[in-house]
Amino acid sequence: MGGPEIERLIELLGKLPGLGPRSARRAALGLLRQPQARLLPLANAMEQAARTVRTCARCGNLDSRDPCTVCSDPNRDQGLICVVEGVGDLWALERAGVHRGLYHVLGGTLSPLGGIGPEDLNLSPLLARLEAGGVREVILALGATVEGATTQHWLSERLAPSGATISRVGQGVPMGGALDVLDDGTLAAALMARRAS
Repeated sequence: MGGPEIERLIELLGKLPGLGPRSARRAALGLLRQPQARLLPLANAMEQAARTVRTCARCGNLDSRDPCTVCSDPNRDQGLICVVEGVGDLWALERAGVHRGLYHVLGGTLSPLGGIGPEDLNLSPLLARLEAGGVREVILALGATVEGATTQHWLSERLAPSGATISRVGQGVPMGGALDVLDDGTLAAALMARRAS
């Protein structure tokens, strides 16, 4: 094949989610065939993202602003917070356009076997938002997995004293399903069919 620079590019591309060794080779070849049109703009965009993108201190979203664009939007329903496992889930719900409130990214789910306990979740900012008042409903939009159900149950008990209604997404999310891979219609049905947790 090519020299060490090409091998390094393929190696790094192969570490991206969804790209194996063959896909990484194809992507590298596509980038290298048109370096001015593809490779350099990608390199510049990646460098800029590395410099400017950060985690929103309020909700855990990734953005170049803190608070993020979602948290800063005055047209959002400030009394409605949708709790998701990861940023990919937040982006999927935004893409579906069905939630006009705010979000909170937990950064994972409880997994005793995986060594993830409550202290490993991004919970403090959510509790602070609830203590500040004004939140009338928290929607738990976690995946339909054992870990998601465990986290949902634990969060329901932990958030109940806040006085906010605690609901969860309803039909449409299959067992074992992750939110960030579901189509927009399924996400919309799940969010609209939420019920008390």
